[in-house]
Amino acid sequence: MLNRRTLRIKIMQSLFAFEQCKEANHLLAHDLIDERFQPDLNSMEPQDKELLRKQKKAAMQLFERKFRGKEVEENSDAKINSTVDEAFELFNKQVKKDQSFLSKNIIIEIEKLTGIYHDVLSLLIEFASLAAAEKKVNHSHYANNPLVTALANHTELTASLLKSGSMWVKHKDSVRSWFKEVVKEDDAYQEFIASKKPSEEDQRAIIKHLVRKRILGAGPINDFLEAEDIRWAEDREIIKSLVDKTIKSFEGTQVVLQKLSLDWEDDKLFVNKLFTNTIELDEKYKQLIAQNTRNWEVDRLPLTDRVILEMALAEMVTFPNIPVKVTINEYIELTKEYSTPKSRQFINGILDVMSKAMKDSGAIKKSGRGLIDNK
Repeated sequence: MLNRRTLRIKIMQSLFAFEQCKEANHLLAHDLIDERFQPDLNSMEPQDKELLRKQKKAAMQLFERKFRGKEVEENSDAKINSTVDEAFELFNKQVKKDQSFLSKNIIIEIEKLTGIYHDVLSLLIEFASLAAAEKKVNHSHYANNPLVTALANHTELTASLLKSGSMWVKHKDSVRSWFKEVVKEDDAYQEFIASKKPSEEDQRAIIKHLVRKRILGAGPINDFLEAEDIRWAEDREIIKSLVDKTIKSFEGTQVVLQKLSLDWEDDKLFVNKLFTNTIELDEKYKQLIAQNTRNWEVDRLPLTDRVILEMALAEMVTFPNIPVKVTINEYIELTKEYSTPKSRQFINGILDVMSKAMKDSGAIKKSGRGLIDNK
Protein backbone atom coordinates (compact mmCIF):
# COMPACT_ATOMS: atom_id res chain seq x y z
CA MET A 1 0.00 0.00 0.00
CA LEU A 2 1.27 3.44 -0.87
CA ASN A 3 1.78 5.77 2.05
CA ARG A 4 2.47 9.47 2.07
CA ARG A 5 6.19 8.93 2.59
CA THR A 6 6.34 6.96 -0.64
CA LEU A 7 4.49 9.75 -2.42
CA ARG A 8 6.91 12.31 -1.01
CA ILE A 9 9.82 10.25 -2.35
CA LYS A 10 8.24 10.19 -5.80
CA ILE A 11 7.67 13.96 -5.67
CA MET A 12 11.23 14.56 -4.45
CA GLN A 13 12.63 12.49 -7.32
CA SER A 14 10.61 14.49 -9.84
CA LEU A 15 11.62 17.81 -8.28
CA PHE A 16 15.25 16.74 -8.44
CA ALA A 17 14.75 15.88 -12.12
CA PHE A 18 13.03 19.24 -12.64
CA GLU A 19 16.03 21.10 -11.21
CA GLN A 20 18.32 19.14 -13.53
CA CYS A 21 16.06 20.07 -16.44
CA LYS A 22 16.34 23.73 -15.44
CA GLU A 23 20.12 23.46 -15.54
CA ALA A 24 19.91 21.91 -19.01
CA ASN A 25 17.51 24.67 -20.12
CA HIS A 26 19.94 27.25 -18.75
CA LEU A 27 22.61 25.78 -21.01
CA LEU A 28 20.19 25.86 -23.95
CA ALA A 29 19.71 29.59 -23.35
CA HIS A 30 23.50 30.03 -23.35
CA ASP A 31 23.72 28.07 -26.60
CA LEU A 32 21.12 30.35 -28.18
CA ILE A 33 23.11 33.46 -27.19
CA ASP A 34 26.30 31.89 -28.48
CA GLU A 35 24.61 31.04 -31.79
CA ARG A 36 23.22 34.53 -32.28
CA PHE A 37 26.70 36.04 -32.14
CA GLN A 38 28.50 33.60 -34.38
CA PRO A 39 29.84 34.90 -37.71
CA ASP A 40 27.40 34.43 -40.57
CA LEU A 41 29.36 32.20 -42.91
CA ASN A 42 26.80 32.69 -45.68
CA SER A 43 27.01 36.46 -45.63
CA MET A 44 28.81 38.32 -48.39
CA GLU A 45 29.55 41.12 -45.90
CA PRO A 46 32.78 41.01 -43.84
CA GLN A 47 32.22 39.77 -40.27
CA ASP A 48 33.61 41.69 -37.30
CA LYS A 49 34.54 38.73 -35.10
CA GLU A 50 35.87 40.88 -32.29
CA LEU A 51 32.62 42.87 -32.13
CA LEU A 52 30.58 39.64 -32.12
CA ARG A 53 32.74 38.29 -29.30
CA LYS A 54 32.17 41.42 -27.20
CA GLN A 55 28.43 41.36 -27.93
CA LYS A 56 28.19 37.73 -26.90
CA LYS A 57 30.07 38.42 -23.67
CA ALA A 58 27.81 41.36 -22.84
CA ALA A 59 24.68 39.33 -23.65
CA MET A 60 25.83 36.45 -21.47
CA GLN A 61 26.53 38.80 -18.56
CA LEU A 62 23.18 40.55 -18.93
CA PHE A 63 21.36 37.22 -19.13
CA GLU A 64 23.08 35.89 -15.99
CA ARG A 65 22.37 39.02 -13.96
CA LYS A 66 18.72 38.93 -14.96
CA PHE A 67 18.60 35.18 -14.40
CA ARG A 68 19.74 35.65 -10.81
CA GLY A 69 17.11 38.32 -10.23
CA LYS A 70 19.47 41.27 -10.04
CA GLU A 71 18.48 44.78 -11.01
CA VAL A 72 20.10 45.65 -14.32
CA GLU A 73 19.84 48.29 -17.03
CA GLU A 74 19.16 47.38 -20.62
CA ASN A 75 22.16 47.39 -22.93
CA SER A 76 22.49 50.18 -25.46
CA ASP A 77 22.83 47.53 -28.19
CA ALA A 78 19.33 46.44 -29.30
CA LYS A 79 20.63 43.13 -30.65
CA ILE A 80 22.00 42.21 -27.22
CA ASN A 81 18.68 43.04 -25.51
CA SER A 82 16.57 41.13 -28.03
CA THR A 83 18.87 38.10 -27.83
CA VAL A 84 18.67 38.05 -24.03
CA ASP A 85 14.88 38.32 -24.24
CA GLU A 86 14.83 35.45 -26.74
CA ALA A 87 17.03 33.33 -24.46
CA PHE A 88 14.68 33.95 -21.52
CA GLU A 89 11.68 33.09 -23.66
CA LEU A 90 13.32 29.80 -24.65
CA PHE A 91 14.27 29.02 -21.04
CA ASN A 92 10.79 29.73 -19.67
CA LYS A 93 9.08 27.78 -22.46
CA GLN A 94 11.24 24.72 -21.81
CA VAL A 95 10.79 24.96 -18.02
CA LYS A 96 7.02 25.12 -18.40
CA LYS A 97 7.12 22.13 -20.75
CA ASP A 98 9.30 20.11 -18.33
CA GLN A 99 7.08 20.97 -15.37
CA SER A 100 3.99 19.79 -17.22
CA PHE A 101 5.67 16.57 -18.32
CA LEU A 102 7.08 15.70 -14.88
CA SER A 103 3.79 16.53 -13.13
CA LYS A 104 1.96 14.03 -15.33
CA ASN A 105 4.82 11.54 -15.22
CA ILE A 106 4.74 11.22 -11.40
CA ILE A 107 1.19 9.93 -11.62
CA ILE A 108 2.05 7.62 -14.53
CA GLU A 109 5.04 6.19 -12.66
CA ILE A 110 2.97 5.52 -9.55
CA GLU A 111 0.14 3.93 -11.54
CA LYS A 112 2.68 1.66 -13.28
CA LEU A 113 3.40 0.08 -9.90
CA THR A 114 0.12 -1.86 -10.08
CA GLY A 115 1.25 -3.39 -13.38
CA ILE A 116 4.63 -4.38 -11.94
CA TYR A 117 2.93 -5.90 -8.89
CA HIS A 118 0.64 -7.95 -11.13
CA ASP A 119 3.58 -9.02 -13.29
CA VAL A 120 5.46 -10.31 -10.25
CA LEU A 121 2.41 -12.36 -9.26
CA SER A 122 2.01 -13.64 -12.82
CA LEU A 123 5.67 -14.74 -12.86
CA LEU A 124 4.78 -17.20 -10.10
CA ILE A 125 2.05 -18.55 -12.40
CA GLU A 126 4.52 -18.78 -15.31
CA PHE A 127 6.90 -20.80 -13.14
CA ALA A 128 4.05 -23.14 -12.19
CA SER A 129 3.31 -23.81 -15.88
CA LEU A 130 6.96 -24.65 -16.49
CA ALA A 131 7.02 -26.83 -13.37
CA ALA A 132 4.00 -28.78 -14.65
CA ALA A 133 5.82 -29.47 -17.92
CA GLU A 134 8.88 -30.94 -16.23
CA LYS A 135 9.32 -34.68 -16.87
CA LYS A 136 12.54 -35.79 -15.18
CA VAL A 137 11.73 -34.49 -11.69
CA ASN A 138 8.32 -34.23 -10.05
CA HIS A 139 7.51 -30.54 -9.51
CA SER A 140 3.85 -31.12 -8.74
CA HIS A 141 4.05 -29.60 -5.25
CA TYR A 142 4.83 -26.25 -6.87
CA ALA A 143 2.81 -26.73 -10.06
CA ASN A 144 -0.28 -27.41 -7.92
CA ASN A 145 0.54 -24.95 -5.16
CA PRO A 146 -2.88 -23.75 -3.89
CA LEU A 147 -1.75 -20.14 -3.59
CA VAL A 148 -0.43 -20.06 -7.17
CA THR A 149 -3.60 -21.79 -8.35
CA ALA A 150 -5.65 -19.13 -6.61
CA LEU A 151 -3.65 -16.44 -8.43
CA ALA A 152 -4.08 -18.21 -11.77
CA ASN A 153 -7.85 -18.38 -11.23
CA HIS A 154 -8.19 -14.83 -9.92
CA THR A 155 -10.61 -13.01 -12.21
CA GLU A 156 -9.32 -9.50 -11.49
CA LEU A 157 -5.66 -10.45 -11.97
CA THR A 158 -6.44 -12.29 -15.20
CA ALA A 159 -8.41 -9.32 -16.53
CA SER A 160 -5.62 -6.91 -15.61
CA LEU A 161 -3.00 -9.02 -17.36
CA LEU A 162 -5.16 -9.37 -20.46
CA LYS A 163 -5.85 -5.64 -20.57
CA SER A 164 -2.28 -4.41 -20.08
CA GLY A 165 -0.49 -7.41 -21.54
CA SER A 166 1.72 -9.55 -19.34
CA MET A 167 5.36 -8.53 -19.37
CA TRP A 168 6.41 -12.17 -19.70
CA VAL A 169 4.78 -12.74 -23.10
CA LYS A 170 7.70 -10.87 -24.67
CA HIS A 171 10.30 -12.52 -22.44
CA LYS A 172 9.43 -16.20 -22.48
CA ASP A 173 13.06 -17.24 -23.01
CA SER A 174 14.12 -15.25 -19.95
CA VAL A 175 11.35 -16.84 -17.86
CA ARG A 176 12.45 -20.34 -18.93
CA SER A 177 16.05 -19.47 -18.12
CA TRP A 178 15.11 -18.14 -14.68
CA PHE A 179 13.07 -21.22 -13.87
CA LYS A 180 15.92 -23.49 -14.90
CA GLU A 181 18.84 -21.57 -13.42
CA VAL A 182 17.30 -19.68 -10.50
CA VAL A 183 14.20 -21.51 -9.23
CA LYS A 184 15.19 -25.15 -9.85
CA GLU A 185 18.67 -24.57 -8.41
CA ASP A 186 17.34 -23.00 -5.22
CA ASP A 187 17.95 -25.20 -2.16
CA ALA A 188 14.68 -24.30 -0.46
CA TYR A 189 12.77 -25.07 -3.65
CA GLN A 190 14.54 -28.43 -4.05
CA GLU A 191 13.68 -29.33 -0.47
CA PHE A 192 10.07 -28.25 -0.99
CA ILE A 193 9.40 -30.35 -4.13
CA ALA A 194 11.11 -33.35 -2.53
CA SER A 195 8.94 -33.25 0.58
CA LYS A 196 6.23 -35.91 0.90
CA LYS A 197 3.28 -33.74 1.82
CA PRO A 198 3.98 -30.03 2.33
CA SER A 199 1.73 -28.30 4.81
CA GLU A 200 -0.34 -25.22 4.03
CA GLU A 201 2.30 -23.16 5.79
CA ASP A 202 5.03 -24.80 3.65
CA GLN A 203 3.05 -23.95 0.50
CA ARG A 204 2.82 -20.33 1.57
CA ALA A 205 6.44 -20.16 2.75
CA ILE A 206 7.96 -21.32 -0.54
CA ILE A 207 6.09 -18.61 -2.45
CA LYS A 208 7.25 -15.97 0.00
CA HIS A 209 10.81 -17.29 -0.28
CA LEU A 210 10.83 -17.25 -4.08
CA VAL A 211 9.45 -13.72 -4.19
CA ARG A 212 11.77 -12.26 -1.59
CA LYS A 213 14.98 -14.13 -2.38
CA ARG A 214 14.79 -15.10 -6.03
CA ILE A 215 12.51 -12.57 -7.71
CA LEU A 216 13.01 -9.39 -5.69
CA GLY A 217 16.32 -10.40 -4.11
CA ALA A 218 19.74 -9.99 -5.72
CA GLY A 219 19.94 -11.92 -8.97
CA PRO A 220 19.00 -11.92 -12.67
CA ILE A 221 15.25 -11.42 -12.16
CA ASN A 222 15.77 -8.40 -9.96
CA ASP A 223 18.33 -7.08 -12.45
CA PHE A 224 15.76 -7.42 -15.24
CA LEU A 225 13.11 -5.55 -13.24
CA GLU A 226 15.64 -2.84 -12.39
CA ALA A 227 16.40 -2.38 -16.09
CA GLU A 228 12.65 -2.00 -16.76
CA ASP A 229 12.07 0.53 -13.95
CA ILE A 230 14.50 3.41 -13.35
CA ARG A 231 13.01 3.91 -9.85
CA TRP A 232 13.33 0.25 -8.94
CA ALA A 233 15.43 0.90 -5.82
CA GLU A 234 12.38 2.51 -4.18
CA ASP A 235 9.64 0.70 -6.08
CA ARG A 236 10.93 -2.74 -5.11
CA GLU A 237 10.03 -2.17 -1.46
CA ILE A 238 6.49 -1.18 -2.43
CA ILE A 239 6.10 -4.27 -4.62
CA LYS A 240 7.54 -6.48 -1.88
CA SER A 241 5.03 -5.11 0.61
CA LEU A 242 2.09 -5.63 -1.78
CA VAL A 243 3.11 -9.22 -2.57
CA ASP A 244 3.70 -10.01 1.13
CA LYS A 245 0.18 -8.83 1.94
CA THR A 246 -1.20 -10.84 -0.99
CA ILE A 247 0.44 -14.02 0.31
CA LYS A 248 -0.77 -13.30 3.83
CA SER A 249 -4.34 -12.83 2.54
CA PHE A 250 -4.52 -16.37 1.11
CA GLU A 251 -7.16 -18.50 2.79
CA GLY A 252 -8.72 -21.68 1.45
CA THR A 253 -8.84 -21.10 -2.28
CA GLN A 254 -9.07 -17.32 -2.21
CA VAL A 255 -6.42 -14.62 -2.39
CA VAL A 256 -6.98 -10.86 -2.13
CA LEU A 257 -5.28 -8.52 -4.58
CA GLN A 258 -3.94 -5.40 -2.88
CA LYS A 259 -4.87 -1.88 -3.88
CA LEU A 260 -2.10 0.63 -4.46
CA SER A 261 -4.06 3.29 -2.62
CA LEU A 262 -7.20 3.39 -0.50
CA ASP A 263 -8.09 6.76 -1.99
CA TRP A 264 -6.11 7.30 -5.19
CA GLU A 265 -7.99 10.46 -6.15
CA ASP A 266 -7.00 12.08 -2.85
CA ASP A 267 -3.42 10.86 -3.21
CA LYS A 268 -3.22 12.29 -6.73
CA LEU A 269 -4.35 15.66 -5.41
CA PHE A 270 -1.63 15.49 -2.74
CA VAL A 271 1.04 14.66 -5.35
CA ASN A 272 0.02 17.37 -7.83
CA LYS A 273 -0.45 20.03 -5.18
CA LEU A 274 2.86 19.43 -3.39
CA PHE A 275 4.84 19.14 -6.63
CA THR A 276 3.37 22.34 -8.08
CA ASN A 277 3.49 24.34 -4.85
CA THR A 278 7.12 23.43 -4.25
CA ILE A 279 8.09 24.64 -7.73
CA GLU A 280 6.05 27.81 -7.28
CA LEU A 281 7.18 28.39 -3.69
CA ASP A 282 7.05 32.09 -2.89
CA GLU A 283 10.43 33.83 -3.01
CA LYS A 284 10.03 34.96 0.60
CA TYR A 285 10.22 31.33 1.77
CA LYS A 286 13.38 30.77 -0.27
CA GLN A 287 14.79 33.85 1.41
CA LEU A 288 13.79 32.38 4.76
CA ILE A 289 15.86 29.30 3.91
CA ALA A 290 18.80 31.54 2.96
CA GLN A 291 18.53 33.52 6.18
CA ASN A 292 18.73 30.35 8.22
CA THR A 293 21.57 28.62 6.37
CA ARG A 294 24.43 30.84 7.49
CA ASN A 295 23.48 33.39 4.86
CA TRP A 296 24.20 30.99 2.00
CA GLU A 297 22.31 31.63 -1.17
CA VAL A 298 19.67 28.95 -1.63
CA ASP A 299 21.25 27.96 -4.95
CA ARG A 300 24.50 27.07 -3.15
CA LEU A 301 22.90 24.41 -0.98
CA PRO A 302 23.33 20.78 -2.06
CA LEU A 303 20.46 20.15 -4.47
CA THR A 304 18.92 17.31 -2.44
CA ASP A 305 18.90 19.42 0.74
CA ARG A 306 17.39 22.38 -1.10
CA VAL A 307 14.62 20.25 -2.61
CA ILE A 308 13.84 18.72 0.79
CA LEU A 309 13.71 22.12 2.52
CA GLU A 310 11.51 23.67 -0.18
CA MET A 311 9.17 20.65 -0.16
CA ALA A 312 8.87 20.84 3.62
CA LEU A 313 8.05 24.55 3.56
CA ALA A 314 5.52 24.09 0.76
CA GLU A 315 3.84 21.30 2.74
CA MET A 316 3.74 23.33 5.95
CA VAL A 317 2.14 26.29 4.20
CA THR A 318 -0.32 24.59 1.87
CA PHE A 319 -1.52 21.53 3.81
CA PRO A 320 -3.31 22.82 6.92
CA ASN A 321 -4.40 19.34 7.98
CA ILE A 322 -0.84 17.96 8.29
CA PRO A 323 0.83 18.76 11.64
CA VAL A 324 4.14 20.61 11.45
CA LYS A 325 5.82 17.95 13.59
CA VAL A 326 4.75 15.22 11.16
CA THR A 327 6.09 17.21 8.19
CA ILE A 328 9.45 17.79 9.89
CA ASN A 329 9.78 14.12 10.86
CA GLU A 330 8.93 12.97 7.34
CA TYR A 331 11.57 15.17 5.71
CA ILE A 332 14.20 14.20 8.27
CA GLU A 333 13.55 10.58 7.22
CA LEU A 334 13.99 11.55 3.57
CA THR A 335 17.23 13.29 4.48
CA LYS A 336 18.53 10.17 6.26
CA GLU A 337 17.79 8.08 3.18
CA TYR A 338 18.80 10.40 0.34
CA SER A 339 21.18 13.08 1.59
CA THR A 340 24.57 13.23 3.30
CA PRO A 341 25.17 11.92 6.85
CA LYS A 342 25.57 15.47 8.18
CA SER A 343 22.37 16.70 6.58
CA ARG A 344 19.94 15.12 9.06
CA GLN A 345 20.87 17.41 11.96
CA PHE A 346 21.22 20.38 9.60
CA ILE A 347 17.76 19.88 8.06
CA ASN A 348 16.18 19.21 11.47
CA GLY A 349 17.57 22.42 12.94
CA ILE A 350 16.65 24.59 9.93
CA LEU A 351 13.09 23.26 9.70
CA ASP A 352 12.54 23.69 13.43
CA VAL A 353 13.68 27.33 13.37
CA MET A 354 11.76 28.17 10.19
CA SER A 355 8.54 26.51 11.35
CA LYS A 356 8.56 28.55 14.55
CA ALA A 357 9.17 31.76 12.61
CA MET A 358 6.36 30.92 10.18
CA LYS A 359 3.95 30.10 13.01
CA ASP A 360 4.74 33.44 14.66
CA SER A 361 4.20 35.31 11.39
CA GLY A 362 0.93 33.50 10.67
CA ALA A 363 2.27 31.87 7.48
CA ILE A 364 1.44 28.45 8.96
CA LYS A 365 -2.17 27.92 9.97
CA LYS A 366 -3.15 24.39 10.92
CA SER A 367 -6.67 23.07 11.23
CA GLY A 368 -8.52 19.78 11.15
CA ARG A 369 -9.64 17.20 13.63
CA GLY A 370 -6.63 15.70 15.36
CA LEU A 371 -4.25 17.00 12.71
CA ILE A 372 -3.31 13.39 11.90
CA ASP A 373 -1.27 12.81 8.75
CA ASN A 374 -2.56 10.16 6.35
CA LYS A 375 0.50 7.93 6.41
